[in-house]
Amino acid sequence: MAQITAALVKELRDKTGAGMMDAKKALVEVDGDMEAAVDWLRKKGLSKAAKKADRVAAEGLVAVKAEDKGAGMAAAAVEVNAETDFVARNEIFQNAVGEIAGLAINAEFVEALNASQMSSGKSVADTMTDLIAQIGENMSVRRSATLSVDPGVVAAYVHNAAGDGMGKIGVLVALKSEGDKAVLAELGRKVAMHVAAGSPAPALAVHEGELDQAVVEKERQVFAGQARESGKPEQIVEKMVEGRLRKFYEEVVLLKQVFVFDTDKTVAEAIKAAEGDAGAPIELTGFVRMVLGEGVEKKEEDFAAEVAAVAKG
Repeated sequence: MAQITAALVKELRDKTGAGMMDAKKALVEVDGDMEAAVDWLRKKGLSKAAKKADRVAAEGLVAVKAEDKGAGMAAAAVEVNAETDFVARNEIFQNAVGEIAGLAINAEFVEALNASQMSSGKSVADTMTDLIAQIGENMSVRRSATLSVDPGVVAAYVHNAAGDGMGKIGVLVALKSEGDKAVLAELGRKVAMHVAAGSPAPALAVHEGELDQAVVEKERQVFAGQARESGKPEQIVEKMVEGRLRKFYEEVVLLKQVFVFDTDKTVAEAIKAAEGDAGAPIELTGFVRMVLGEGVEKKEEDFAAEVAAVAKG
C-alpha cells in the first residue's frame, strides 16, 4: 500500500480542482497512482455532472473571435452557459470559453464544436464535463455562429465585456470589399456597435428579402386587424397595412435602420459614404447578434415559499 502524503493530495487537487477528501479518497482507491486517481475523479465528476444537467444554465458568457485569412477574414461567436454570473468572472471558465470561441471558427455546428480538441488534448464536451465537476455548476456550449468573407473584414464587438472578447452581447459584421482594411475594420466596428444597441429594434436581417416570411405575415395580420378596427374601407386598410409594413422594415432590416453614429443616414447610406475612404465598393454580407441567455426560460425562485416550506418541516 502506497503512502498517501499531504503533498500527493495537494498535487492531485491542483491538477483536478477536487476537494481534499475526494482527492485523498481517489488516491487511496488506486493505491497512490496519480493518473489513475485523475481518471477516478473524472468518473466521479461525470456522475456529478449528470445530477446538475437539469439545472437551468442561462448565465455565462458570449465570446467572439476573428482570424485573418489572407485577403479575407473568418470569425465566430459562441454562447457558453453556466448557472450564475459569478462563474462568468472565473478565470478558468473564461480561458475555456476563449479557446472554444477560437475553435468555433472552423466548426460549423455545435455538435462539431463539442467534438473539437482543446489544447489539453480533451474534446470541448469532455472539458465542459470537467469544469462542471471542478466549479460545481451545470454548463454547456449552447450555440455558435460563424461568418467569413473574402476579400474583406469581419468585425467583432462585445458589449458589457467581462474579459478579452467576451461579455453579455457579441456581434459579428461581415463587410466584403477590396478596400483599405483599416477603414473597413473601423466601419465594421461601428456597424457592430449599432447592431449591439438594437435601436430602434434588434435587426433581424440584412435585406428585406432575408426576413422570415412567417414573421412578416404575422406582422401583416396584426397590422390588418388594427386597421380594420378603425372601420376604414378594405382598400384603405390595405394601404394602411403596407405603410405599417414599410415602417416595420425600417425598424428590423439592418441596411434600412437609422445609423446610431449618424442619424441623418441609414446604415446603407453610411456604408456607401465610407466607400470613398476605403477606395472600393463595400457590401454588408451578414451579421450575427448573440445575446447571453436569449430565449432561455429562467426559473423564478420564490424564496418566501421556500422558507415557508422549510418552516413546515
